Amino acid sequence: MFSIKVTSELVTFALRKRPHTIRNRFEPTQQRRYPLPVTPEALSALIAGTLARLVADGELTLPDGAPDSVAVERPRVKEHGDYATNVVLQLAKKAGMNPRAFGELLAAKLREQSGIAQVEVAGPGFLNITVSAGAQGQVAADIVEAGDAYGDNSLFAGEKINVEFVSANPTGPLHLGGTRWAAVGDALARVFEASGAEVTREYYFNDHGAQIDRFSSSLLAAAHGRDVPDDGYGGDYIHQIAAQVVALRPDVLTLPDAEAQEVFRQVGVDLMFEEIKADLNAFGVNFDVYFHEKSLHDSGAVDKAIKRLTEMGNTYESDGAIWLKTEQYGDDKDRVIIRSNGSPAYISGDLGYYLDKRERGFDRCFILLGADHHGYIGRMMAMCQAFGDTPHVNLEILIGQMVNLLKDGEPLRMSKRAGTVISMNDLVDSIGVDAARYALARYTNDTTIDIDLDLWARASNDNPVFYVQYAHARTCRMMANAADLGMSLPGADFDPALLSHEREGELLRALAEFPRVVVAAAELREPHRIARYLEDTASVFNKWYDARECRMLPQGDEPVQPVNLARLVLVAATRTVIANGLGLLGVSAPERM
Repeated sequence: MFSIKVTSELVTFALRKRPHTIRNRFEPTQQRRYPLPVTPEALSALIAGTLARLVADGELTLPDGAPDSVAVERPRVKEHGDYATNVVLQLAKKAGMNPRAFGELLAAKLREQSGIAQVEVAGPGFLNITVSAGAQGQVAADIVEAGDAYGDNSLFAGEKINVEFVSANPTGPLHLGGTRWAAVGDALARVFEASGAEVTREYYFNDHGAQIDRFSSSLLAAAHGRDVPDDGYGGDYIHQIAAQVVALRPDVLTLPDAEAQEVFRQVGVDLMFEEIKADLNAFGVNFDVYFHEKSLHDSGAVDKAIKRLTEMGNTYESDGAIWLKTEQYGDDKDRVIIRSNGSPAYISGDLGYYLDKRERGFDRCFILLGADHHGYIGRMMAMCQAFGDTPHVNLEILIGQMVNLLKDGEPLRMSKRAGTVISMNDLVDSIGVDAARYALARYTNDTTIDIDLDLWARASNDNPVFYVQYAHARTCRMMANAADLGMSLPGADFDPALLSHEREGELLRALAEFPRVVVAAAELREPHRIARYLEDTASVFNKWYDARECRMLPQGDEPVQPVNLARLVLVAATRTVIANGLGLLGVSAPERM
């Protein structure tokens, strides 16, 4: 690989909340001393551009032309430089050159670039790149300058994305599966927004069907003091909702059961759903659209979708029913959409709903579903293709696994209020909103989570969210202490070359990784990458903080030196990155802890 050492600086202030008193923030128009940014993206572009110039000058032949981008990584062994690439190994055969000779040619050109301190050719075609301290330190200034925008990218620029998540039936408090999707879905939406998309958060509201009938019959039984129906819902919340319905409609107790149950259905569902929305709001999750399933049939959206598919030749009649040709698009069999008795099958609602989303202008439609919906994916992708769309592009379905709570090392299985269901409120009451959101977004969707309530409620470094938030609070305290000494961000006087300590280089390279992490989180639909990055970066920051040679504040009667101000910029940059990362997860960045 190439090992590259960078000497230029860029990045900006990216805090969402920063009521500090540090003055003289960097201005976007400020002239930079070191023009070359030290981010992996910038190095990738530099290497790709250098390859393109070699081809244009006739010094290198690549039949397919120079690549648009080059993979640049941070080597695990510090002796291998600040960054490394294996592009030579990848292209040498195509260029008809010995990898070593190819590497020396490219290395010589890179050494001529501002900010590159050293380039070594290692092994059969690896480049190890060392960046100059000045070029590397400039990253801190650019982060401070960018502010809230640091980490933003254009991956989905110009695209409209619909993210449908939670969508729990209003038959009880949100369970842990729905809570997981609340945290992950909202984080994913935030990541898409940071990637340039126009995002709509949508909740699909099922206000009729068998589950709603069971809910209303349970309310009726509770209001009359009867036992819970065999297939009904238990828990204190049923009695609370029933009492609220009676308070609003006292006459309901005098009505025949059939009429009374309809009242409990209409009023009870509204009350339950308002409670769900209130709980989500307290959790920091709010939806742009609440879509009622019933409206699909009432509006004619289902009929419209079936007509569209018929016109495209993707339906047929058999045995008195209307079928969708899903098998030809990869499903295990064709699907009935209108039964022989004329009633719509369940998939008919999916047809109407998907077409409705596409006609609302969404380029990408995401649906986040529970672990019991794996069998649902094939038919939905077939449906997508039947409409002439591209599966896994216009429509993506993400599946989430179960969440278990542990208390005193034992599984928590009961909730007094929600019966046998552990609810969002049970989790939040135990560890708080921030810890709950962070814990749920910290893992891949396909992983079953065991949340140790004792661990996540603990104010210690063992608690991942506490560890990250405390690092942010530490940066805030350091900046406040600096302000008390009259220190301010140095602006044009900032000398990035002063950030030359090994620990400072490690921290700068960690901060420079953040935009790439955000892109990966968006590309792979994995917001957990941001959480893990924040923990790693907090660790790097703490190691820098603990290094006596890297103290930011002058000691005793020492005057403020340029190196103190340079380190103040580094602290401000760290604060920005941590705050921006926590913001993408919907987690607060406290200034004191």
